[in-house]
Amino acid sequence: MDRSILDGYDPQGLYCEMLRGAASHVIRERLSGLSIDALKERAAAANAELYNLGITFTIYSDARTIDRILPFDVLPRVLSAEEWSHIERGITQRITAINLLLDDVYHDQHLLRDGVVPAELILGNRNFRPLMRGIDLPHKAYVNICGTDIVRDERGTFLALEDNARTPSGVSYVVENRHMMLRAFPDLLDDIGLRPIDNYGAKLIAALQEVAPAVAADPQVVLLSPGTYNSAYFEHVFLAREMGVPLVEGSDLLVEDDRVFMRTTGGLSRVDVIYRRINDDYLDPEAFVPESMLGVPGLMRAYRAGNLALANAVGTGVADDKAVYAYMPRIIRYYLDEDPILPNVETHICREPKALRYTLDRLAELVVKPVGEAGGYGITVGPIASLRELDECRAKLVADPANYISQPCVSLSVAPTLVDGQIEPRHVDLRPFAVTGSSTWVLPGGLTRVALKRGSLVVNSSQGGGSKDTWVVE
Repeated sequence: MDRSILDGYDPQGLYCEMLRGAASHVIRERLSGLSIDALKERAAAANAELYNLGITFTIYSDARTIDRILPFDVLPRVLSAEEWSHIERGITQRITAINLLLDDVYHDQHLLRDGVVPAELILGNRNFRPLMRGIDLPHKAYVNICGTDIVRDERGTFLALEDNARTPSGVSYVVENRHMMLRAFPDLLDDIGLRPIDNYGAKLIAALQEVAPAVAADPQVVLLSPGTYNSAYFEHVFLAREMGVPLVEGSDLLVEDDRVFMRTTGGLSRVDVIYRRINDDYLDPEAFVPESMLGVPGLMRAYRAGNLALANAVGTGVADDKAVYAYMPRIIRYYLDEDPILPNVETHICREPKALRYTLDRLAELVVKPVGEAGGYGITVGPIASLRELDECRAKLVADPANYISQPCVSLSVAPTLVDGQIEPRHVDLRPFAVTGSSTWVLPGGLTRVALKRGSLVVNSSQGGGSKDTWVVE
């Protein structure tokens, strides 16, 4: 008889999502009837299909290739309804606080006057946009799409690692991973009470229409993309299709009389809401980088006149700065008078002399991150860094301490993962996606990212990570 795929699997003392998870026993039983050869066969077919469907991302730093599939691991990550309820409440709480923070920052600035967060951390932040001062947004919803990264430590506690409040990516992989599992493993999913995720597009378009200008009786929504060479272009196509809205580039839009229009074969068509996948700097050459060819001249004039909604709003990068993240527990208590449901990872802000000294003294034990970067770039993981890498990190810290934070090296939970024909433990995180209009809805599950290199804690796709389907079961 063939061995079960989990026979001999050893999580090496780490918290294992499959062995310790409250809802995983049914999946373990079903997997026990599957041989490793059968699993490898299905996995190969699934990854070939992902490539054939064009479900790819781009790595600009790799001269050898443009498009790659995001490696997909066929062993799911399973969450119970109780675990999910805790995550969902924690995500909703954080987004509520973030939107209150942004509304305050761009209006009365009570938080800064009360000294809850150092004023220079906000006002001196490169993502702070003074032209957003005084703009009133419907429902005070600045962050309409948010991806908060969550990890689980060695005790099984969920911790918030960072908030992605600008243009978070990855939700297309969540939905496509589920489609892949439905095709490749119908026997695993059958009748287990799995929460559906197919309504993401409907929830997103509904939220975007809720934040449209009040004058728009039938709000017209478009998705603005930088174009085919963007690393997430597949996702832009996917989301436009899911919402049933036009996918446009900057050259497709123009501003007349402080209103935005789309060029069509039938003439100009009004645009009320733009889900933009372009960073602030390139959005409007009149307001930001004059050389930008990606944006639309005059967009901010239409925005300030109240004739346009942008999702996410301009200037939300203040809230997902990694130094501001360190203050999120205080921000939550200040605005909501509640303790954080999802605690932060302990964070040292290197702009503070005491924290800098602590970081420099323990560099080999800590993870050091630049405050404004994304995608896993610029991170130094002390326990696995070489002496040269530590020396380079030390020099950067001394030269520009305000650009860095440090955190202890959390022993991330692991999940069984198919690697080179074997089932081995690999570290995982979770990025749930939340959509906010008049209220907040969180997609059940999210993107489980997996560090495919043995011992690696970096799960980002740009750094060699992959993904798993995330199941929320009753």
